[in-house]
Amino acid sequence: MKFNLSNLTGFQSIKTIDAHTEGEPLRIIVDGYPSIIGRTILEKRTYLIKELDHLRQLLMFEPRGHADMYGALITEPCSPCADFGILFMHNEGYSSMCGHGIIAVVSVAIETGTLDLPPPNTAIKIDAPAGLIHAYAQFDRNHQLSVSFDNVPSFVEALDQVVTVVGLGEINYDIAYGGAYYAYIDADKLALACTPENQQTLIHAGKIIKQAIMKNHTFNHPLEEDLSFLYGVIFYSSMTDNKDSHSRHVCVFADGEVDRSPTGTGVSARIALLAIKEGIEPLQDIVIESIVGGKMTVNIQENVNYYGKNAVIPRVKGRSFITGQHQFMLDKNDIFPTGFLLR
Repeated sequence: MKFNLSNLTGFQSIKTIDAHTEGEPLRIIVDGYPSIIGRTILEKRTYLIKELDHLRQLLMFEPRGHADMYGALITEPCSPCADFGILFMHNEGYSSMCGHGIIAVVSVAIETGTLDLPPPNTAIKIDAPAGLIHAYAQFDRNHQLSVSFDNVPSFVEALDQVVTVVGLGEINYDIAYGGAYYAYIDADKLALACTPENQQTLIHAGKIIKQAIMKNHTFNHPLEEDLSFLYGVIFYSSMTDNKDSHSRHVCVFADGEVDRSPTGTGVSARIALLAIKEGIEPLQDIVIESIVGGKMTVNIQENVNYYGKNAVIPRVKGRSFITGQHQFMLDKNDIFPTGFLLR
């Protein structure tokens, strides 16, 4: 039976290319969105929140998405030196920066010929809410596309903090920023296995710990008030699948969303922590695993002063793969025009 798709008229249509980076999905919106108003990328994000959030829900929520879907919207550049802008979305709203998203968008743009492969060591410059991102792409010795990015200055916010969490007791944590603020918790000390079969326990613990920390800690980003919030909780463990991996991350963010990758912003902030806690030196690569075994390599490119804070510029590398292209449609009579979420 052959379907006559030409009869499908009168539908709202949004086209996407889907990919994953080290296991974490990314839905890249390529057509069908209205113009995004704003002079800066943060103003554009505010416009999305106020005027177009129903489209985020349409694409991220069921039945077109799921509770752990992640998305990216490409915009025109806002700063003079940028090649394009990017805004990130998930099940709760919009994030300030996303490392797996940067890797996926650059990979897809080059693989589709949207961007030419730049000369070696030439940056692709991207306006993100957290700041200007420098991404790099090249083919490795196996002729596979390799993408990395230099993140915004990443720094330690607080060390050796303690919060009491109902049902868990006293929780020790550190806070660091890598484009977003994260609380870092040693899962081994809590006997929390960072494994797929333990994900519901990790989600519950991550959500209640995040809520407790937000009640006890005030976040003040040195430059942008819009970035002054705790984005997620990252459990780390020395129990890894690969002997070459330094550790494993499980990031619980937004409304109980679990990152399938090691979290690009999360490994950025972690390398700032490890520079202090373990003496990691500039240009020393470490590999961090995810809950499903995806890997990201991170190092410190340089030490910098960021508005009075001792910070580092992390370089993060990972792999991204195209999974599909889609034309999502909305029937004017659809009973769930903004979708729904179930876990």
